[in-house]
Amino acid sequence: MEQKQYSNKWQKRFDFFEKYGSPSTPEFKTALKAASFGERLLINMNFFAFFFGIIYFLILGLWKKGLVMLGISIAIGLVLNIIDFMVGGTIPNGAYTGLSVGISVMWAMVANYAYYIKETKGLDGWNPFEGIRMV
Repeated sequence: MEQKQYSNKWQKRFDFFEKYGSPSTPEFKTALKAASFGERLLINMNFFAFFFGIIYFLILGLWKKGLVMLGISIAIGLVLNIIDFMVGGTIPNGAYTGLSVGISVMWAMVANYAYYIKETKGLDGWNPFEGIRMV
């Protein structure tokens, strides 16, 4: 696989995915546990996706997955707002902050493998969680 157009970070991520498979495989989990903390962050999380979400997905060309993720993010926020309205506005602001961080982590964890399968396997579907373990 030709990877000269990618930065060193992306080459490391692609090599890891190529060698150990998708995040849902036992080989991937074992290799990730054996990696250093910095390597685990590099493989499992994406800094730009954490902070910029849909914008970063659009830049990477992952617009289908980005739209689905945006829909999930909005739906989760709406559900929390409806619950807040039903209980009379007693949900603390910390719950909203925690939810926002959780959604950002979701964006960050999906980005790397989604980009890998788009670039190497040509899979550019609507399922953002394709090949990713959910727990």
